[in-house]
Amino acid sequence: MKKKTVLTIAGSDSSGGAGIQADIKTIEAHGVFAMSVITALTAQNTMGITEVLPVPKDFIYKQLEAALEDIRPDAVKIGMLPNKEAMEAVVLAIDKYDLKNVVIDPVLSSTSGTELSRKDATEYMMKELFSRSILVTPNIPEAEILCGIEISSEQDMEVAAKTLGDACGCNVLLKGGHSTFEEHGVTADLLYMANVENTDAEAYKVKGEDAGRATDENVYIDDDIRWISGTRIDNPNTHGTGCTLSSAIAANLAKGHDLESAVRSAKEYIKKCISADLDLGHGRGPLWHYCGEDCGFWS
Repeated sequence: MKKKTVLTIAGSDSSGGAGIQADIKTIEAHGVFAMSVITALTAQNTMGITEVLPVPKDFIYKQLEAALEDIRPDAVKIGMLPNKEAMEAVVLAIDKYDLKNVVIDPVLSSTSGTELSRKDATEYMMKELFSRSILVTPNIPEAEILCGIEISSEQDMEVAAKTLGDACGCNVLLKGGHSTFEEHGVTADLLYMANVENTDAEAYKVKGEDAGRATDENVYIDDDIRWISGTRIDNPNTHGTGCTLSSAIAANLAKGHDLESAVRSAKEYIKKCISADLDLGHGRGPLWHYCGEDCGFWS
């Protein structure tokens, strides 16, 4: 039996709701084999993070070498990188092993507000890591930090996504879940297709007469911009949503999806995970990642 593979590079969450633990659950729920490199240990639960212990650069690279010398991943998901040194180790590995389908979730702070990446590391991430990826998946607060602009409208989201994508040479999925300007419980994510390289999947752009039209009730095409809308689910238990979404996208890319299809499928998966209504812990609880046979866990 052969399986597609995804390498996740991220921090460990002792509560199991986010980080490397959420990544592995998500990847394998898609019928894809998960490998992992841990960049930091966190003491956290549904109420927040109490301490972060970064893994030394040399040991991060040793983990990368051990994994990559033996099994080549079909995609890579990158999450929490606590400092510039961790990022340098990852950049070295991406270049040495010519890694493709790299999806980056730029974890700058936790949901509870704990800062997880220093400013110098953020600048290095934008300059050296984003250009080596097929997709970067910031939420609105992260995009505001990365772009240095306030986002208070859908037009601002377009400006931010284009600014980030064009400056760093990467595709951007700007997640609208943190928006305060949604209408009637509808949220929308923006997929900006700035660069369809750095992939082994057949990514594409819709041009010409297809630009500006709706392909279905949830996806709106405007040349290199896709608006992907959905209904906000009334469930406070969303710990690890960003980790889960980016890992689902990576798993879909590993399975051969084009970029837009990978994102759309991941969005549907997230909807199911939240709708499962798992209730654990005393704070913002985790998702249920094994949300039905059609998610691929039994394939």
